[in-house]
Amino acid sequence: MANKPLYIKLLDRTIMFAVRAHAGTECHGKGFPYIKKTLHLIILCYVIATAVHGQTIVFTPQWTAQAQFAGYYVAEAKGFYREAGLKVRIEHPSSTRSAMSMLSKNECQATTLQLCQAMEMVDNGIPLVNILQTSMNNAMVIVSARGKNPLTQKGARVGIWSVSFGQLAICMSIKEHLDYQWVRFAQNVNLFVSGALDATLAMSYNEYYQLVQAGVQMTDKNVYRFCDHGYNVQEDGVYMTRDYYIKHRDQARRFAQASRKGWEWAAKHPEETLDIVMQYVYKSHVATNRVMQRMMLKEVLRLQVDRESKKREFRLRPDMVRLASRLMVANKMLSREVSYDELISK
Repeated sequence: MANKPLYIKLLDRTIMFAVRAHAGTECHGKGFPYIKKTLHLIILCYVIATAVHGQTIVFTPQWTAQAQFAGYYVAEAKGFYREAGLKVRIEHPSSTRSAMSMLSKNECQATTLQLCQAMEMVDNGIPLVNILQTSMNNAMVIVSARGKNPLTQKGARVGIWSVSFGQLAICMSIKEHLDYQWVRFAQNVNLFVSGALDATLAMSYNEYYQLVQAGVQMTDKNVYRFCDHGYNVQEDGVYMTRDYYIKHRDQARRFAQASRKGWEWAAKHPEETLDIVMQYVYKSHVATNRVMQRMMLKEVLRLQVDRESKKREFRLRPDMVRLASRLMVANKMLSREVSYDELISK
């Protein structure tokens, strides 16, 4: 019973009360009015429970369908959300509707955001709550062309995502006096491969492997990993607006638990997880393949393991929040420091 949703517990207890009332009275005796009231209460509870159960959580990952979001796909496909008493619809963003804008406009109830993105939203007056943290390590890298060291390319033309994933790279460019010229791209590495860029940002689970498949040489010299140079800031976590969270705490808790269960299942069953991921990929008409998604899933799961504890912790780390906040304030990307307490549930 401990794992049952609240409304199920309420129904169970009400029915038990009715049964006990019936056992101690005669239907046409003095106890009948009490039984009648109890049955009315059961019906009322059922109506309320149906209404609550019928509420749909629209969950929006911050990017198109891929193994980066495998745990949520698993939670839906394996029925973990349903078992938690939730009705969840996974709705990916589009080129005209970002996950951040959908959340701010209440077009979705939960989304994944990188920590730096979440802090920007809070600084812009949209209080958020982190209900589940999946990333424990930073995945961003800079890959330079022609085998050059990114730290020696002052003024280089560097590719950066057009959807605000590169805050730490901008901080690093300023701090190291590199004065990178940022060139925005949508979702592929064509600009870099064609020779139009001197370097490009990439995620170790995504664009990095696209570059490998394109034949780009990757060495310790031309690949700069932010996590190894004092910028190991957590990335993906699940966020809700604080207003929605306050009104739906139990729902948020159950969504987080079911999502975590999905990720834990994915870590134990990678090939079956890929079957589920590819269903979402095909449905969304994303240009990729199973080999690419297998590499992505393996890397995403690796990034979920904390470097220090060697465990998949699913928690936001106060020290990483503090590091990100101070870096972004120092480089005028935040007007003030955003604290750990502002991002967690209370």
